[in-house]
Amino acid sequence: MTSTPYTVNDVMTKTVVTVTPAAEFKEIATAMERWKVTAVPVIEGEGHVVGVVSEADLLTKEEFHEHGPSLIEQMRRLGDTAKAGSVRAEELMTSPAVTIRPDATLPQAARLMADRHIKRLPVVDADGTLLGVVSRADLLKVFLRTDDDLATEVRREVVERLFPLSRRDITVEVTHGVVTLRGRTRDPHLIPVATRLARAVEGVVGVHSRLEGPASP
Repeated sequence: MTSTPYTVNDVMTKTVVTVTPAAEFKEIATAMERWKVTAVPVIEGEGHVVGVVSEADLLTKEEFHEHGPSLIEQMRRLGDTAKAGSVRAEELMTSPAVTIRPDATLPQAARLMADRHIKRLPVVDADGTLLGVVSRADLLKVFLRTDDDLATEVRREVVERLFPLSRRDITVEVTHGVVTLRGRTRDPHLIPVATRLARAVEGVVGVHSRLEGPASP
């Protein structure tokens, strides 16, 4: 019933720092430091994403800087020890890259980041061409919506649709993102539904329901 949820396309950063497969180690590290990012997509051709180089990929070189890995460690951490001796993006990158489509919802993006333990996701089209990057910070942008904006959406998408006959008897208050619903409704069985739908509005932090059924005669 609620309006179309926010998607990755609504919050992603469209100006993206990228490197090519031939980019050198120091070039990558310099780009990360200059633009204050923790990972960069590796692209080739017309913007096709072939991998991602993250801080973790670069740190293996520092980890094994003073002493080389033992034979046992090499066997246990083949990928990391190989990267420790690498100097170009094509050798350092994690491939295939974990990516997401622009029409994915914000919960889908958050779940993917949590499952894969990553902070930034390249956003690609159906052909794998880079469109932008979405970060954990981007996903939090919906919580910057104003209280008035949230109240307007909850009233329009929840109260007016669920309770058309008693909408004038119901108030919606929002303070610091927390919604409070107050009033009486002729349809008390819909109160749990209203609470759930209000909580689903993008940017809502929490919901307090003070709704009641019709007054006793």
